[in-house]
Amino acid sequence: MRVMHATRLGGPEVLTAAEVPDPVPGPGEILVNVEAAGINFADIKRLEGAYLPPDLPFVPGSEVVGRTADGKRVMAFASAAYASKAVVKNPVEIPEELGAGQALALLVQGLTAWHLLRTAARMAPGESVVVNSAAGGVGTLAVQLAKEFGAGRVIGTASSDDKRALVLELGADAAIDGEAAGYAERVTEANGGRKADIVLDAVGGPVFDAALGALAPFGRLITYGTSGSVAPSAIDPGSLSAGNIAVMGYWLGGSIGLPGMLDPLGPLMEMTLAGTLRPIVGGEYKLEDARQALEDLAGRRTTGKLVLKP
Repeated sequence: MRVMHATRLGGPEVLTAAEVPDPVPGPGEILVNVEAAGINFADIKRLEGAYLPPDLPFVPGSEVVGRTADGKRVMAFASAAYASKAVVKNPVEIPEELGAGQALALLVQGLTAWHLLRTAARMAPGESVVVNSAAGGVGTLAVQLAKEFGAGRVIGTASSDDKRALVLELGADAAIDGEAAGYAERVTEANGGRKADIVLDAVGGPVFDAALGALAPFGRLITYGTSGSVAPSAIDPGSLSAGNIAVMGYWLGGSIGLPGMLDPLGPLMEMTLAGTLRPIVGGEYKLEDARQALEDLAGRRTTGKLVLKP
C-alpha cells in the first residue's frame, strides 16, 4: 500500500512517500480501503516529537473514511491514516450521501466540539460562549453547536477579515480578533458589556492567560490544545477562587473509550444531513501532498477540516 511516513522527527518536510506491506489486522480489527484521511494539528506535534512521541518509521493520521471488504462505507479511528489502507477498530457505518470530508470533520472535530460544550463546559441555555480559533475545524462546529444548544450569545475569534466573515456566516453573533492584547476588552464589548460564561481555547499561551480575564463569575475556560506552541502562565488557585471561575482541560483521545462518548455521532450526522449543521471542508489534498497540507495548516492558511485523498 501507499503511505506518507517519516523516518525521523521534524516538521512536515520529513514526510516522504513509500510503498509498504499491507497492515495485518489483529483481534477485533478490520482492514479498510481508505477513501479519505483526516488531517489534524496533532499530526504536526507528533511529527515533531512534542506530543505522544511516535516510534519510527511513523505514519501520521488518526481517522479515516473507507470501505470494508464487504463494501460497507465506514468512518473510524486509525493509528496510521496517511495511507491507502488502514486497520481500524469499532467502525461506524455512514450513509453514501455524507461526504467523506464531512464525516471526518464530525468524527474528531464534531465530537470534540460537542463534548467541549456539553460534557466539559456543561453549557446552559442563555449562556455566552467564546470560541477561540472559530474558523478552524473544531471552531466552525462549536460555533454552530453552541447556537443549536441555545447559547444566549456566541462570539468567535479569528485572525483575518475573511475568517471572521465565515464565523459570522456560520451563526456567531460577533467575530473579533483573537490576539492576546486587548482580548478581554474585545470579548466584553462583543458581549454587550458583560464578561463571558464560557471560553473554548486551543491556542494557549498569552491567549489562554487573557481568556481568564474575560470570564464572568462562575465562568469556565476549557482548554483543549496549544496551537500557539507557547505555554500559558502558572495559575494561582487563589485567583480562581476570587473570581469564582473554573479551568478544565479536554482531550478527545483520553475520553473516547468512556461509555457514551461516541453517542453524539448519531445526532451529528442527522443534523448534517438535515442541513442544520455545516461541517466545513477547508481543503482536499492528494496523499502525496500531505507535507503541503500540514504546512498550510501550521501557517494558519486554512479553515475547517482538511483531508487527504489516496
